[in-house]
Amino acid sequence: MPDRTARPLLGALLLLATAGCTTVAPSADRAPAGRELDAAGLRAAALAGADLGPGYTVTVMDPGHDTAAEGRESADVPACQPVLDALAPGKAASGPAAETDLSVVRDGHRDAALYTGLLAFPAGRAERLQTELDRLLAHCTAFTSGLAAGPAGDPAQPGGRTRHRLARVDTPTPEGADAATAFTLTDESGTVVLAQRALLARVGTALAVFSTVGAGREPAAEPDPAVVRAQLAKLRSAQRG
Repeated sequence: MPDRTARPLLGALLLLATAGCTTVAPSADRAPAGRELDAAGLRAAALAGADLGPGYTVTVMDPGHDTAAEGRESADVPACQPVLDALAPGKAASGPAAETDLSVVRDGHRDAALYTGLLAFPAGRAERLQTELDRLLAHCTAFTSGLAAGPAGDPAQPGGRTRHRLARVDTPTPEGADAATAFTLTDESGTVVLAQRALLARVGTALAVFSTVGAGREPAAEPDPAVVRAQLAKLRSAQRG
């Protein structure tokens, strides 16, 4: 997937984790918060092909925010800056303690990959991020962003501007999650509008980000419910120790 699109996909959900969207409140009988996960524990909690059975291919990806050559992206609306910080968690004060990124592809649907980001936080941080999500969404339904330097007018290069639109998608809380947020994010700076659909599910001390992409008239698909359920169950199990 092009670098320009992959980074917002994972960040998109975290984007809303600090920007605000629809959050489904956790139920009163939800599971305990669970233990904090380190990098090794989070990696062990990530799906493997065997967890999904025949017909799925799971590939571990390098977290996109580790690209050292890139600078910090800034928003034209100050209230939306946490959104952009979430797109590059490693550069933000709210960044996770650990991150594991995956690509899940179903046979016969090679052009419809589901990108999954697992993000581990200190106790209480994931829940606070999801609370901030609601508070900030109203200010971030439309905004632009760009890097500090580069040829102006090229949204794919530093110095260019990227136009974003956010829209809430009502969603039930998936089985295994404490709370969930769903939304679409568009990038309207190029000749073809890129649409991203994201689901952020909170499981104890961690967030799971599920993202798909569409371009032009091809809408971004709903994240595969079977993959979502399997990943949330494995993440919950890891936190129970």
